[in-house]
Amino acid sequence: MPSAPLRVAVVCSSNQNRSMEAHNILSKRGFSVRSFGTGTHVKLPGPAPDKPNVYDFKTTYDQMYNDLLRKDKELDFRYTQNGILHMLDRNKRIKPRPERFQNCKDVFDLILTCEERVYDQVVEDLNSREQETCQPVHVINVDIQDNHEEATLGAFLICELCQCVFCHRRLKQKFRGDQNKPGDEELEQQL
Repeated sequence: MPSAPLRVAVVCSSNQNRSMEAHNILSKRGFSVRSFGTGTHVKLPGPAPDKPNVYDFKTTYDQMYNDLLRKDKELDFRYTQNGILHMLDRNKRIKPRPERFQNCKDVFDLILTCEERVYDQVVEDLNSREQETCQPVHVINVDIQDNHEEATLGAFLICELCQCVFCHRRLKQKFRGDQNKPGDEELEQQL
């Protein structure tokens, strides 16, 4: 009986930089991926370190982009120069809005977190859930600093890790004599 493709979740605090960069790379490589944040609100850099721009998770990337674009002119193009507008432009091409991990009840094979605090929040949430499928999930933390350069490097490391997990899974299936899963051949060719 064929099993489903590898289902991957990538989680950071606000579902803006690290998780979205990994989401972008993994989806381009053919993985079934979703991305999330674990915070109570979405926080983006503001006019000062102690004054972040705070949004609800229901706010779309497009709304955040337009809000910061308006503020950008007042702040001598701060959000253009620090790359926040570019990041939001990328995000809105991937999905409409950030999502909170705690609000998603989908089943994943592999959950990758981008910092230890987020890992702890994901594990705590998983342990508090009512067990319905009793299917195991691997939760792995990859510590990534929250800046554009480290997010890009971290996304490639996460992609490499997913490729290794996928290849291991395929090898295990071949030894057991399992049939190919839908989408596996295309993904295998890309690897």
